[in-house]
Amino acid sequence: MVNKIEFKDWQNLDIRVAEILDVQDHPNADKLYVIKINLGEEERTIVAGIKNNYTKEELKGKKIIVFTNLEPAVLRGVKSEGMLFAASEGDKVVLLTVDKDISPGSKIS
Repeated sequence: MVNKIEFKDWQNLDIRVAEILDVQDHPNADKLYVIKINLGEEERTIVAGIKNNYTKEELKGKKIIVFTNLEPAVLRGVKSEGMLFAASEGDKVVLLTVDKDISPGSKIS
């Protein structure tokens, strides 16, 4: 379950465009990917439960939206340094992406 974010807290969130550099299967979970992202000035790792909805090939190179200033979390033994934006409907999960080319690290405002 995702933590509830109070409206007043939204202004404190750092939301940025990230480019997916690499995708690997999580070593300890069937439905999770370990995803390396480029945020412009740095690279990070995030863990996401989107394996049932995307192949590794579909994800590589995709520009997505991520929360970048959340506390890191360890998910099944792998440190996740952010959270991607996705919409869900039943078992269907769809990543939120940008519709035009923009640099990794660009701030969402």
